[in-house]
Amino acid sequence: MEETGALIRKRRATISTGKCVPLKQVNGRSEVDESVNGRSDSGNIVTKRNVSDLPSTTSKERKKRINVPSDRQSCHRLQESLLSSASGYRNYRGVLNWCVVMLVLSNARLFLENLLKYGILVDPIQVVSLFIKDPYNMPAACLVIVSNVFIVAALYTERRLSVGCISERVGLLVHSINLSVTLCFPVTIVLMVKSITPVGGASALGVYTVLFLKLYSYKDVNKWCREMSHAKARSLARSLSCSSIPRSRESGQDYQVSYPGNVTLRDLYYFVFAPTLCYELNFPRSPRIRMSFLLRRLFEMLFFTQLLVGLTQQWMIPIIQSSMKPLEDMDLPMMMERLLRLAVPNHLLWLIFFYWFFHSSLNFIAELLQFGDREFYRDWWNSETITYFWQNWNIPVHKWCLRHFYKPLLKSGVSKWLGQSAVFLASAFFHEYLVSVPLKMLRPWAFMGMMAQLPLAWFVARFLRGNYGNAAVWLSLIIGQPIAVLMYVHDYYVLHYREGSAGGGPE
Repeated sequence: MEETGALIRKRRATISTGKCVPLKQVNGRSEVDESVNGRSDSGNIVTKRNVSDLPSTTSKERKKRINVPSDRQSCHRLQESLLSSASGYRNYRGVLNWCVVMLVLSNARLFLENLLKYGILVDPIQVVSLFIKDPYNMPAACLVIVSNVFIVAALYTERRLSVGCISERVGLLVHSINLSVTLCFPVTIVLMVKSITPVGGASALGVYTVLFLKLYSYKDVNKWCREMSHAKARSLARSLSCSSIPRSRESGQDYQVSYPGNVTLRDLYYFVFAPTLCYELNFPRSPRIRMSFLLRRLFEMLFFTQLLVGLTQQWMIPIIQSSMKPLEDMDLPMMMERLLRLAVPNHLLWLIFFYWFFHSSLNFIAELLQFGDREFYRDWWNSETITYFWQNWNIPVHKWCLRHFYKPLLKSGVSKWLGQSAVFLASAFFHEYLVSVPLKMLRPWAFMGMMAQLPLAWFVARFLRGNYGNAAVWLSLIIGQPIAVLMYVHDYYVLHYREGSAGGGPE
């Protein structure tokens, strides 16, 4: 009987799993040791405690606790699919990589098809003939050299104004004549001199257009300086042409150039070569020239120049040549097919040109001149409206339009809508100026293309938002440019080649 009683007492102290666990006294009560094989009761082993230690529960609560599944049994929760907008998921890097791979493969097929059909058409020597016909006769280069006359004329006028030798009205008249001749003189030379090639003429006109905008800004800022008192002239929005010069080596103090100390030949020529269109008295300057950065930008300039030339000769020119017959016959299905074929290489060349000019070239010039403001573009690729694109893809032009054209119009009482329309009108004029004059034919395609941005901008801003607006901006860039290219190429071909061949006999 004593053995039986001892056996019963021993069973009461065992775990429900059948394992025997030693007991210990806690506050006068006996309970199972919570550490079994190095694990606590929160693990997989369940202990059987004294009934007096358990909280009092009703039978309904115990039954509910039994029916609740454990964490291992539950595998579902409230959540959205990743591709749903409500999920908040934004990491599409793999999809972007897939798009890049597909783009590379599709263009590789087109490039291989082009090589098999046309052979290798790349000829770097031929590019030289696009700029000059005779190495001893370079009228476009001479035209660029002559532009120094207009720079000196603007400087001389400002010097006379700064000392009060001429009145503001006379100075404005002289500046107006100088700026007008700056635009009209190269047009006369390009149209009269037959040896100027279209590419050479476009390059020269581009230089004169930039010079016109710079000299206009130079005139305005100096006028603002004269209108302000000498004390306010020191606190003028910091101009961008001269570096801060230490007053003394001992003190190490810097001072800002103030009017009329900025009216110097060195100051003006720094501004002429600086990568900006807006003049100020003291440009932000970088502390030193980084040779590694400078060499990287130089390498990019050389590489992308060759890439632009190669893709144009190998890819663009064959498509344009094959598009002439559908355009002459007004074969609409074939014209649409040629337009879509031209859209991809044209857009690729435009993207390469953007990186070559706005990033590589302008950063190279800025680093060489220690020009500190490197914001030449913003995130135009995220544009959800046409207006946002034009405000952010070319920051130097946007700053000039805002500072010297749009804001003065608003101050004169013009509404915002009319001011924006005037900015697009001026931009359309310069686009046509840079295309029609070098081609020596007056066609309104570039002008109409720019003015068409106004209703397009209104439509996109009114009816399209978010990704749809961004897609509309990209579509206008991809499709709009090839249309203008085909129109100008067709008109140039008809004017210079078909008429010439028709005069000599039937084709």
